[in-house]
Amino acid sequence: MKRLEDKVAIITGAARGIGFSIAEMLSEHGATSIIIDLNHEAVDAAVQQIDDMGNRAIGFTADVTNSDEIASIFKEIHKKFGKIDILINNAGITKDGLLMKMKESDWDAVMNVNLKGTFICTQKVCRYMLKSRSGVIINIASVVGIMGNAGQANYAASKGGIIALTKSSAREFASRNIRVNAIAPGFIQTEMTDKLPQEVIDNYSSAIPLSRMGTAKDVANLCIFLASQEAGYITGQTIQVDGGLIM
Repeated sequence: MKRLEDKVAIITGAARGIGFSIAEMLSEHGATSIIIDLNHEAVDAAVQQIDDMGNRAIGFTADVTNSDEIASIFKEIHKKFGKIDILINNAGITKDGLLMKMKESDWDAVMNVNLKGTFICTQKVCRYMLKSRSGVIINIASVVGIMGNAGQANYAASKGGIIALTKSSAREFASRNIRVNAIAPGFIQTEMTDKLPQEVIDNYSSAIPLSRMGTAKDVANLCIFLASQEAGYITGQTIQVDGGLIM
């Protein structure tokens, strides 16, 4: 039997990158992956790719900062399936820049999508999980939210906020058998990092004890474990997937 057979899993920001890898792997383990992202064509392509593998996925185009939109979609999902078992808060953006030159609009945009979006999705899903007295929420944070990073004050603050939100919501929901954890990826190979000069990639890798960048599947593998009953006694934790970058 697959580890997540018949589970219903929502993954935000899942049309590509880490989010798609998570959605793909959830479906491989028996879950119905519900992909939420901004780009309609990208959502359709992601759903089709999972369907072509013989697994289950559906998609919605939505903005995680729009509370009414998210509430409506979650209501529709619950009406269709009768439950929501798993929420992966993955949607996020970056707008990097030195603090002294950072535009307030860049600060607001990153905080809204990364932190407020995680809050909205958690708040809207918990009403269903609390009633069913079960559920798993996994928030994608970052090692930058733990150690900070020059030129990413807004991103680091948003991810640090996600870690704090994870701990608080885990305490609130534990009595109803809802587990909330965060994953803090390090340097992960994505479409964005593929565009970096090899010298920059080598410099990043040299700072990592395992001497390589991580992959989206490294993050997805941990998601599968945390979503499964094998992690039934783990909540309120932030687990790093960083090759030993920070210890």
